[in-house]
Amino acid sequence: MQGGVSGFQNAPLTRAVVLASGLLSVVFSAQRRSRALVLSYQGIVKSFRLWKMFASGFAFQSTPELLFGVYLLYYFRVFERQIGSNKYSVFSLFTISVSLLLEILSLVLLKDTNYLSTLACGPYGLIFASFIPFFLDIPVTSRFRIFGVNFSDKSFIYLAGLQLLLSSGKRSLIPGICGLIAGSLYRLNMLGIRRVKIPQVIASFFARFFAPSSGGSSRPSRSLVGNMSSRTSRAVQNNQPSGFAPVVEPPESSIAMLVSMGFDGNAARQALMRARNDINTATNILLEAQTR
Repeated sequence: MQGGVSGFQNAPLTRAVVLASGLLSVVFSAQRRSRALVLSYQGIVKSFRLWKMFASGFAFQSTPELLFGVYLLYYFRVFERQIGSNKYSVFSLFTISVSLLLEILSLVLLKDTNYLSTLACGPYGLIFASFIPFFLDIPVTSRFRIFGVNFSDKSFIYLAGLQLLLSSGKRSLIPGICGLIAGSLYRLNMLGIRRVKIPQVIASFFARFFAPSSGGSSRPSRSLVGNMSSRTSRAVQNNQPSGFAPVVEPPESSIAMLVSMGFDGNAARQALMRARNDINTATNILLEAQTR
């Protein structure tokens, strides 16, 4: 299952998180200090090592965790394209913060038991929070059978998540569950979090550094969904048929599917209306309009 167009186009925040996760994991592993990153009651609550809280939120302890974690982060860039970098920044900050608080709470509650003394490090909160919109918003586009077992194009993402969830046993299971809770709270719009936006000055500053380059020059990614310019959107709109029967409003699942491929949401809606909600025809319309 593809996460849209390749690369980090219109996903500067995902690019920053992947780079931070990869670099910190490699640096601490090379210095043989990866064990120092694990969350523990002694290191977080008693000593309150702020640097450790930050580093453990991005760096993975082992190579398998790094591979599966970075793969899932890269795939979930589709959500940054869907809701825009600004709202995705709020989603990331909220889920990482809430998940970290829940992890610390679990360490406090279990400190006097032998069940759990440390937790796995890495952006588990963001990764597993992303499984909530993945489950609810991303439609299944194909199904198939392997050795008599039914699978869908979403199954491999779930399997990668399960591998990461169980990679360190209960040490990774707790952070994963905390991430799922954080994602559910965001979905339920706790404290009106879904209406919050990052100030544009801050968003533009970070986008200037982390937006992927295009044509040899770097420019910030717009906080819009997809990779189509307004010119492309107008090209689709100008080709709308006139004098025909009213077109049924496209379903959100079809729009989400086109957006996951990297197209602008407004252009995707217009193309679907022109194509009478046929996704294949709408995709061809969008690709033709993009080349004009």
